[in-house]
Amino acid sequence: MRQPCIPKGTGETRRYLAVGLDCYLCVLVVGLLVNSCLGSAEAGAGRTAAVLVGQLVVLSFANQVLLTMAVRASAGKLIMGVRVIRLPDAGRPEFRRLVLRWLYGLFWLPLQPWHHLRRTTTTAEPPRERLGGCPQAAPHEDLAGVRQVHRSDLRYYRATVAGRGG
Repeated sequence: MRQPCIPKGTGETRRYLAVGLDCYLCVLVVGLLVNSCLGSAEAGAGRTAAVLVGQLVVLSFANQVLLTMAVRASAGKLIMGVRVIRLPDAGRPEFRRLVLRWLYGLFWLPLQPWHHLRRTTTTAEPPRERLGGCPQAAPHEDLAGVRQVHRSDLRYYRATVAGRGG
């Protein structure tokens, strides 16, 4: 018998909403932490900025890598019903892939407005998969070899695999 097809990726809107929720939750939590840690008036702007950036990086890593290792999704993806799978076997992504994916998002995503502005000045529109100068990848797959899928699609895929192979 044939192995069932790996679930297709989620749409861009759902993925962007999950990223937006992740960013919002991270900034909210760090804002509350910074407010409680540096509530005194003698905390300088430099110290506050250093603590803020440090906490943002640590919380982002915990959300995007550690939480995704544990439950296959960051906080925003859990809310949006999205799970992260390893390709090509739909397994749980390992630590190295998740760290690579986190670093890629940390350094590539902030450059997207600049790439978008630069792209509007050119005459030819680049292919959808190449937005921002990113290397060609399969749809809904990033450089780390993972895919974001609907939770229900992953559940159906696992039930199908378990029913066929035992």
